[in-house]
Amino acid sequence: MAKLESKVPSGPLADKWRKHKTEIKLVNPANKRKYEVIVVGAGLAGSSCAATLAELGYKVKSFVFHDSPRRAHSIAAQGGINAAKNYQNDGDSVHRLFYDTLKGGDYRAREANVHRLAEVSVNIIDQCAAQGVPFAREYGGLLANRSFGGAQVSRTFYARGQTGQQLLLGAYSALSRKVGDGSIQLHTNSEMLDLVVVDGHAKGIIVRDLITGAVTRHSADAVVLATGGYGNVFNLSTYARGSNATAIWRAYKRGACLANPCYTQIHPTCIPVSGDYQSKLTLMSESLRNDGRIWVPKRKEDRLKKPADIAEADRDYYLERIYPSFGNLCPRDVASRAAKRMCDEGRGVGESGLGVYLDFSDAINRLGEPAVRERYGNLFDIYHEITAESAYQTPMRIFPAVHYTMGGLWVDYNLMSNIPGLFVLGEANFSDHGANRLGASALMQGLADGYFVLPYTIGNYLADQKPGSRPATDRVEFKQAEENVTGMTKQFLSNKGSQPVSHFHKRLGKIMWEHCGMARTKEGLEAALQKIPALKEEFNATVKVPGSADTLNQSLEQAGRVSDFIELGELLCRDALTREESCGGHFREEHQWPDGECKRDDEKYAHVAAWEYQGEGKTPLRNTEPLNYEFTKMSVRSYK
Repeated sequence: MAKLESKVPSGPLADKWRKHKTEIKLVNPANKRKYEVIVVGAGLAGSSCAATLAELGYKVKSFVFHDSPRRAHSIAAQGGINAAKNYQNDGDSVHRLFYDTLKGGDYRAREANVHRLAEVSVNIIDQCAAQGVPFAREYGGLLANRSFGGAQVSRTFYARGQTGQQLLLGAYSALSRKVGDGSIQLHTNSEMLDLVVVDGHAKGIIVRDLITGAVTRHSADAVVLATGGYGNVFNLSTYARGSNATAIWRAYKRGACLANPCYTQIHPTCIPVSGDYQSKLTLMSESLRNDGRIWVPKRKEDRLKKPADIAEADRDYYLERIYPSFGNLCPRDVASRAAKRMCDEGRGVGESGLGVYLDFSDAINRLGEPAVRERYGNLFDIYHEITAESAYQTPMRIFPAVHYTMGGLWVDYNLMSNIPGLFVLGEANFSDHGANRLGASALMQGLADGYFVLPYTIGNYLADQKPGSRPATDRVEFKQAEENVTGMTKQFLSNKGSQPVSHFHKRLGKIMWEHCGMARTKEGLEAALQKIPALKEEFNATVKVPGSADTLNQSLEQAGRVSDFIELGELLCRDALTREESCGGHFREEHQWPDGECKRDDEKYAHVAAWEYQGEGKTPLRNTEPLNYEFTKMSVRSYK
């Protein structure tokens, strides 16, 4: 059984992080260059972490499977990044951001981690503005803010509809500076396929070059994973198609616990599915809910009418009706379930009936089209490109879709997993968002972890590692890990199957969405746990992977990733089945209040479920870490 020690420091909540920084062990500046750290992933968390560690003096090896870190999925974040600056003088504070985030996660996050995130948020904006990130500004030149879901203040900083891209360019510039001076070795087109554990500590990785097919060994004093989320287990999602769970899943198979995998986020404002030919879905930023109003017809028989033909009195602005305090800016899980209920009642719009309207006519009348175009122009352009409809003239059609995963590898307060020396950042870990993430908090967490948390806490681990003691890559542990990787590759390529990898990914996605999507039931999850192992057997027997291992082979890449997704999908359903409550994005239909809201069970499930691999074909072990709230009272989450 894994030992889960949160290592949360003692003392008042607001003093824990400051106190921890003064008490953790340090590494002498002259010794830092004697340590090597591997950072896997080069999105916001990975790039900011690698750059900051290199600035501190450590030697860093950065691995990314893209041809450039600038292609990392962090660029897809549109709406903004939260920070408790209170520039609008509307009552915001570090404590309010902390409480909104904790409440937004339905009281299923670790209290101290969330408070630290809120504290650090104010530093992120200063850091990024100094790098030249072009945040939106008010007429007088001050940084502008807008509102996001689950908050009653305006604390979201943004760069039009491309905040993630601009923040990543800032982190990438910092990374490139250290690549230029030799502090960072950047390995592009390089996919981590296994973690090497030596004497119980993470000490290296096995990597495949996606262009040449070469498999290489890399050792280090510590390994950092910043590889993003696993939402593509659903196949159709707003993730980039290349986003995958292989790094964290291979670490899980080496002993790292995977925490709360059933906590997946459904985003309410995505362009609806249009057919089986689609490879991914497209997000319409939550920022649109600042000025857009969401509605459906009051009568079923009106759902196929043109929206302009439906009178104002015949429209149901259901979020404003059900949640008057927050209206269209209620949290994502709440807004998504409400949209599903409207469609289940037969009032969904569009040919499929799986859609609701996001209407900007009021905003255009109030502000004028030029003002709306200035705020959201690139998002409206994306919508027009995909649908051939102008949102300036007719409402957008939107529907919920998979967007983010709150679950991930278990980490302690220092962001270290239960495997010593393995650190996990950003969406790849589980720590900060509980059962539901509030909008504009993903960028905040990624940069907080990379710029301001791990650079402090990794020293606490390295201080106990003798400089120069990292193992050589000719050790038996590296040899065995490499053989594991090459063995899997040979197995895929020698298979005499007939079905492409995409065939199985689509089928897995349908199982996951049907049985473990927005609404889950005991019967549905049990059915999924019968279907997924059968799909895995069929995949192993009939998948066809053409080509060879010694060149670019995307079918081979996808085979490994989908194989991992199938296994992860089974664990996700198992976690959802054992969590007999509804909280945040995990909605069990058996556990709801009469008004359809989540019914938590704090007596039995106020804990983190951290799953531990027990071997091929064996049921994983469910470990728990109690969520002890010292300063916050768990209460029924309400946005009404």
